Amino acid sequence: MKKRLLTQMFFELVGSIMIAAAIYNFAVQAEFPLTGFSGISIILYHLFGIPIGLSTIVMNIPVALLCYRLLGKNFFISSVRCMIVSSVLIDYVAPLFPVYTGSRLLAALCTGVIAGIGYALIYMQNSSTGGADFITMAVKAKFPYLSLGKIIFVSDVIIIALGSLLFRDIDGIIYGMIVSYLYAVAVDKMMYGINAGKMALIVTDQGEKICQVIDQCCGRGSTILPAQGGYKGDTRQVVMCACNNREMYLVQKAAKAADPSSFLIVLESNEVHGEGFHPVTIGEPAPNSKNS
Repeated sequence: MKKRLLTQMFFELVGSIMIAAAIYNFAVQAEFPLTGFSGISIILYHLFGIPIGLSTIVMNIPVALLCYRLLGKNFFISSVRCMIVSSVLIDYVAPLFPVYTGSRLLAALCTGVIAGIGYALIYMQNSSTGGADFITMAVKAKFPYLSLGKIIFVSDVIIIALGSLLFRDIDGIIYGMIVSYLYAVAVDKMMYGINAGKMALIVTDQGEKICQVIDQCCGRGSTILPAQGGYKGDTRQVVMCACNNREMYLVQKAAKAADPSSFLIVLESNEVHGEGFHPVTIGEPAPNSKNS
């Protein structure tokens, strides 16, 4: 339990550092119309010199109290902890790093990618940095089939569009959209795309042979599905195998070598976990079985 908490706090710290650097060292200088409480805090910083982290904490208090019941105690505690850490880092640690003063486009790219990875690391620990994140997670709890990236992007577009009436900076609006898009993509890729891979469906007459060569070439298990041709009604087998992108080339090559007449379909798979079940030679006990 203690080790798990330390691991969670470590990733929260890393994510908070990345968020602080993205906001203070890239976005603030480039004057992007960012969304959420960070965007509002940046506006207050430019207008009145109020520290970004301090204003973020103050604005978070009422939202946190409103979302407490919906999001649960554990999420609330970890989010408050993460919110305080990230706010302190923005005000006291990020200013120690060099501030990027180059191209606004490069600043937008760095802001979106770095912040997206940072937020994803925090989200993966079932936590957030509060503010708009509380609202995002509340929507996610209400509509679990929506990805976080999509929720974030839609909310960001709405806020940026409203902010355009205030700033009247067309270039800034475009850069803000770029930041929001990269942020959403980075969050989804980190959370849902780390284990992304491919799935092969191999129509063949030699299912067992293809399963064996797949296991030999990349150590992946596979499944044989019975199939029937739609035109002549011939009996066929479909070998299904999921693997990562690098292994798919080996699977294709091995399947064609085992059965040159096989028909292979490759599909995208959002996530691939485990290696499946390996083929067992007749007469031998299964890998997890015990001798009686």
